[in-house]
Amino acid sequence: MSGNLLARSIHDLTAGAWFGGSLMGAIGLNGATAEAKDPTERTRLSSLGWKRWAPVQTAAFAAHLGTWGPLLWENKARYATQAGVMRWTWIKAGVTVAGAAVTLYSGILGKKVEELSHQGAVGATEPAPTASPELAKAQEQLRMLQWAIPAFAGTVIVLGAKHGEMQRPRNLRPKGLGTVLALADLTPARGTSRVVRALLAS
Repeated sequence: MSGNLLARSIHDLTAGAWFGGSLMGAIGLNGATAEAKDPTERTRLSSLGWKRWAPVQTAAFAAHLGTWGPLLWENKARYATQAGVMRWTWIKAGVTVAGAAVTLYSGILGKKVEELSHQGAVGATEPAPTASPELAKAQEQLRMLQWAIPAFAGTVIVLGAKHGEMQRPRNLRPKGLGTVLALADLTPARGTSRVVRALLAS
């Protein structure tokens, strides 16, 4: 397996773990713990589940970020020569960083909810009428963030697919003829044929 294929595989798999884990937690874990008969168990069990998942998610996210360097290096020619690639790369990086910040803040809120779990709750993200303002605020924020996190992760996956689609021959839109020649890593005669095909495809 080539280094680029390995880095790309890890990049996509870890984004999938981020998306799938956060979505399963919002729907499965938080939904299931809301069925606990003891109101104090609802937030406690939910917090325990998220704590068990947190190390896996952290490792996946660290691996995801770790693949940016190899991928940027292997595709440096595309960033310099193919129109639009650098722009979409910056967009993807921005979404990733924003999603990471939201995920981190969600973890901080989850810890606060765990500390106040003795107050009881209607659900993992639904405060009881008797909840303190601190617990109610944390749960209300978590109710929104539990859907924001998979939205960010899903967007990262979609932007990764966008990058992949831009590698199709018909989507190669060089910045100029000199750029096309740089992309045609062949003999001059065969390279000219590649240039013509690339221009026609664009």
